This record gives sequence, structure tokens and C-alpha cells, in this order.
Amino acid sequence: MRLEILPVLGIGDVTEGDDLAALIATAAPWLRDGDVLVVTSKIVSKAEGRLVDVPADGPERLAARDEVLAAETARVVATRGATRIVQTHHGFVMASAGIDASNVDKTRLVLLPQDPDASARALRAALRERYDVDVAVIVTDTMGRPWRNGLTDVALGVAGMPAIRDHRGEVDPYGNELQLTQMAVVDELAGAGELIKGKCDQVPVAVVRGYLTATAPDDGVGARALVRDAELDLFSLGTAEARAAGLAAAATLPDGPGAAPAEPAAVARAIAAVAGVVAPGTVFTPVTDDEVRAALAATVPGWPQRATGLVLGEPPTPVDPAGLVRLGADLQRLRTALAAEGVPSTLLPPPPGSTAAACLAL
Repeated sequence: MRLEILPVLGIGDVTEGDDLAALIATAAPWLRDGDVLVVTSKIVSKAEGRLVDVPADGPERLAARDEVLAAETARVVATRGATRIVQTHHGFVMASAGIDASNVDKTRLVLLPQDPDASARALRAALRERYDVDVAVIVTDTMGRPWRNGLTDVALGVAGMPAIRDHRGEVDPYGNELQLTQMAVVDELAGAGELIKGKCDQVPVAVVRGYLTATAPDDGVGARALVRDAELDLFSLGTAEARAAGLAAAATLPDGPGAAPAEPAAVARAIAAVAGVVAPGTVFTPVTDDEVRAALAATVPGWPQRATGLVLGEPPTPVDPAGLVRLGADLQRLRTALAAEGVPSTLLPPPPGSTAAACLAL
């Protein structure tokens, strides 16, 4: 295989309503059947009117950008300072939902195309029907990657070729059957096109020649084939977000019966872990007596019968309002420590006749 990567020069600035097929066909009359057209998503967005007006600078601009980002976000993956990694409504995980302020007027932001696969299909169809050239189309954008520095272009939309080349079931030269190998070839072609397009050269379109001998007879499923299903995503949250979600889940007493009993040793470790940070005089007392729990479940309205243990909390004496506030903070510290030990808990009023000010059901 011998590949050529060719720039499409002279397209110029693209504005809302422009005919991309006409602009590209005029700038590249040398297009051939089987070429792969690599198109920067920004010119697709501009032509489709995916622009929003924002103030040119100041806090008003930041506030407006935050509103736009919230609208484009389906799920927050990770936040570090001003950086937000989110999943868009398309399913892509990327910084700032792909919102871009480069190569556009300072009072506007460019959003990703509404449906990049549909944009790729429409551009391919227009070139085929009006200019009698059958090409594959890849709509691209720039992304960072987990575990690696630097950016690269990837495919957001595809038409005329499969997004993935599946080698599973093939046998390598050593006789090994390939089990997992699925190559994201459209991402590789997107990165190849970026070598020619650049970021400041105003070359938004490139052509990769020689990869395909012929385009696919139909448009295929598009770049959505690249979006990993949520249940298969082992890294669906940032580190801090995953830890917070895990602690929050662990700190909630399960609703169903049959919960595993709280291990006394785990409860003791959690109490010991917070001993050095709670307010002086705060006392946490674990209760593991089955008869006590049974009596509480029978006599205290709302007491969870599924509870397998409890911890009573007493503030320093004499008790004052500030001491009770400190006890509340200490209880939350203990709940976090319990969650880290895999012990869920819920906060309840203290049982009748107890001198405790608060109670955690485990």
C-alpha cells in the first residue's frame, strides 16, 4: 500500500449556509473515486450554523461559555480546575464538549456538528450526485487521550467506509488467532490528514489517496461504532469523581434485605482512622448486639430492620451548640472512613434511652 496525503487549498473562510460540496469540488477538481476526504468539523459546523454568540471577553464571556458547555454536556467525566472533561450528547468524551473559540470571531463559539455522521453522509452524497465523484468522508476534530500527552485528530463522523477494521478471527504469521484486534482506521486516517491540515494554515480539508480501492456501497453505521458502550467502559469517570461516587454509594445503607453484616473489625478500623481528627472529647461507640438491634427494629418507627450494626456518637461534655456542630462534622468523617472500609451507613436519631446525640445504622 502506498498512501498520499494531499491538501485541499483555497477553500477560504466558511460561513453559515455555504455549500461545502461546491467549495471542495471547486478547490479540488482532481478528486478521484476511492479518495478519503478528511474534513475538519469546524467548517462543517460553520456551514451548518452551529455557532453561538457570546461576549468578547470578561466574566460575562466565561458565564456564557459555561451555559453553552452545560447545554452540550450529557455527563461530566472529570473536572480539574477550569478544565472539564465531559461526554457530549453524541457520546464523545472530550474537553469542553468540543466547543472551540479558535479560527472564529471573538464574539462567537463553534459547537460540534449536531450529527457528524449525517453531515458526512450529506457531503458524500452531494459530491457523488452533483460532481460524479465517489469518495469516503471523515469529519474530524482534535482530542486529547487518556494516559498520553499531546493531541490528535479523530473521527466524529464517517460515510462510505467502515470506522473499524476488525481483525478478530484472522491468523497472524505465527499461527495465532487474533482475539481482540479492532483497528480504528478512521481515527488513523484523521490523524494522517491533520499532518497536512495543521492548526494555523487554514487548510481545513485533506485527501488521503491509496488507502481505499473502492468506497463502501452504503454509508455504514458511521463513527458511532467508535463510541464504547457504558457497561464496557472501565474508565467512565476521573479518579477523584470515581472515588467520590464510590464513597457516596458505599455510605448509603442498601434498601434490600440480605445485606452482608458489618464486620466489627472494619468498623473498629474506621473509628480508629478518624480518632486523630475528630473534636477532642467526641466518642464513637460501636454496638453489635443482635438483641439490641432486634429491639430497635421492633420499637423505633422507621428503624431499618436491614441494619446489621450501629455506632453511637456522643459530643464532648458539657454539650453546647458548637459541640453538636462539630459532632455532625465528625460523623461525616466517620461515614467516609466506614465507606472506605466497605461499610455502608445511614444517619438516624439516637435510640430511646441512649445518652448518644446521634446514631449511624450500619
